[in-house]
Amino acid sequence: MFTDHFFDAATRALAAIDRDAVEAVASTLAKVRDTGGRLFIIGVGGSAGHASHATNDFRKICGFEAYCPTDNVSELTARINDEGWEGVFSTWLASSRLKPEDGLLIFSVGGGSLEPPVSANIVRAIEYAKQVGASVTGIVGRNGGFTAQAADACVVIPTVDAQLITPIVEGLAAVVWHLLVSHPALALSKGHWEQIAPAQPQATAAA
Repeated sequence: MFTDHFFDAATRALAAIDRDAVEAVASTLAKVRDTGGRLFIIGVGGSAGHASHATNDFRKICGFEAYCPTDNVSELTARINDEGWEGVFSTWLASSRLKPEDGLLIFSVGGGSLEPPVSANIVRAIEYAKQVGASVTGIVGRNGGFTAQAADACVVIPTVDAQLITPIVEGLAAVVWHLLVSHPALALSKGHWEQIAPAQPQATAAA
């Protein structure tokens, strides 16, 4: 049945994620926060929803000064109208006075490319960040696109089924970022439900 097929694909993709890459993203993000940098989280489409949600988690759980450009619809659409879609994030970062100690976190199924032009706005944002000297991290899919090529650390969710690329990547991207905000290198507090959960009994040593 399709449910078994989908869960099997998700399980295989999750198992194939490079654990060292996840740790590298955690380390890079921790350096941003611990050196006083800000975190700018970028995505389009479903990944824009991830970016908004993750901004909350990185701020509330991990103590980042974090921002998501797609949260401000008025500014976003004004920039698209006046400056075009391709430059919408890079000009936003310039107005935010992106600095070398700051960081970008990219969510994208394809990772962005100029040819063919898919999520070219992500490419331009990364190019601007590298020009400034800010760090770039990503959680992406397929072959990782420009994000995987240019990032300081990047998690690529591998394709295990060509008919399920987007749902598997977007679903597991949420798993990976929730791992990150729970990671000991990043988490400063627990989520609400973890705070109120009853303490687990300590295991006793065998006699």
